[in-house]
Amino acid sequence: MLAVVTWRLGSGPFLDGVRALEGRALVAGAAIFLLTTVCFAWRWKTVAGRLGVRLSLTAAVTAYYRCLFLNLTLPGGVAGDLHRGVRHGRDARDLGHALRAVVWERTAGQVIQVLLAISILFVMPSPLRSSMPFAALALAVTAVVAFLVVSVRKGRGHSRWERARSTVAADVRRCLLDRRALTTVVLASTVAVLGHVLTFVIAARVVGVTAPITRLLPLAFISIMAMALPNIGGWGPREGVTAWAFSAAGLSAGLGAATAVAYGIMVLAGSLPGAFVLLLEWLPRRRRSRPEALLAALPRHRPHPGGTS
Repeated sequence: MLAVVTWRLGSGPFLDGVRALEGRALVAGAAIFLLTTVCFAWRWKTVAGRLGVRLSLTAAVTAYYRCLFLNLTLPGGVAGDLHRGVRHGRDARDLGHALRAVVWERTAGQVIQVLLAISILFVMPSPLRSSMPFAALALAVTAVVAFLVVSVRKGRGHSRWERARSTVAADVRRCLLDRRALTTVVLASTVAVLGHVLTFVIAARVVGVTAPITRLLPLAFISIMAMALPNIGGWGPREGVTAWAFSAAGLSAGLGAATAVAYGIMVLAGSLPGAFVLLLEWLPRRRRSRPEALLAALPRHRPHPGGTS
């Protein structure tokens, strides 16, 4: 995708996105990233607590910074979540519930992001406005099918399918349908999504986009939704889709690609505390392993025949 965008637009938009960034924009992006990370951690803590695996907010924020840094630097965008779930499961000595907490927390966030995107694209002019009724219909059908799959019983409860269905239904009731938990998940997810939209708007202003907010908001949601596609740290689909969306909205495709690049750098810079978390976790293990390595490297004393040692 990056190769196609570069072939069609040249390297100018990428260089413009980098050159336009300044200290104030990076600081603003880091502050917004902190807010969104706290929201993500709050959501995770709530869901994990409903599944019986306790987690403090401080530990959740630290782990989420590490998770987001890994997601933004490794292919696929889920390696950090897997690492987060496994580490929490080992600490809590309950790997199954810890991994399920991560799955449900991320799933709930994605659902709320899609609902917000469809709502904004419904009411504001955008290149996808005419497709929103079909998207809403598809989402409603998916919700009905998911409800039927979870609620309809088959068999006597001894099959693998029935056990999985019962587990999913119980998790949904405990994590997502409880009033207090649902309120927390919706509020945290909404604030986090709006934080990323605000970061996108700042990136657009930095590269010189002067369009009104009413035109930028739908484009921001389209760009953020594109990052759910297979990628490496969001790069590729985000730039291609944003360039197309800007062009379809009557703006410059080059400005769209530059905005996406600036947004990507702002988010990556905001995630850098996660790299420090990884480093601080790695150093103690390195120090502990060094004496063991030195002992292993020392030559073993072998007694002489007939002597004592």
